[in-house]
Amino acid sequence: MPQRTLLQEQLATEKGYGVLLAAQMGGAPNELQLLIQTAEYDAAVEGLRERQRYVIRALGVREHKLSLGLFGRLVFTDNHPLLYHHNTPRAGVFFRGDVPHVSDVVLDLSQAHASTFGPWRPLADDINHAAPLVDLLASGGGLLGEMPKPAAERMLRVLAHHGVEHKLVEDAAFETVDEHGRSRLAHLLLIDEGYVIALDFSVEQMGRNSNE
Repeated sequence: MPQRTLLQEQLATEKGYGVLLAAQMGGAPNELQLLIQTAEYDAAVEGLRERQRYVIRALGVREHKLSLGLFGRLVFTDNHPLLYHHNTPRAGVFFRGDVPHVSDVVLDLSQAHASTFGPWRPLADDINHAAPLVDLLASGGGLLGEMPKPAAERMLRVLAHHGVEHKLVEDAAFETVDEHGRSRLAHLLLIDEGYVIALDFSVEQMGRNSNE
């Protein structure tokens, strides 16, 4: 059985848990190594029994946010809002003219961003920092922000709904493969609310299962 599958199966059981013991830089550039201990809750001792240790190697790390300690969920995925900033083209959202009911537009823009990213990305990451959003919308026009295309398209729908003239300028240089035909697309490892975004992941078991 592939090591990644074994790790996920041990964590997916009703009594399965994991512990992120350590996170350290690896030997290759932009490599991060995570030491994971799987465990199972044992009601007889009212505690956890260790099962197996694994090393997860993240290669070509783009971004990470991790907390050491106990966790309940570990997922590898290629489909998540956290990946929009890495796997979709950036786009500039521009507007021009008077913006009626600025406070309503601000609220709708905030909701559109939240519906795209959920709790994973704040609106402030993607909005023009030249002025507060209220002042920016009241200025008569300019760059609203630069953001991944899925978020930009939702912003445009809000502006259109409020009758505001708008334009999207997409990054024409965005490529999903490099000059050698290798994928530039990132993958995501979620560990509860923590994550690692990297070009690839490998999983290796350390030693033998403690139940063997």
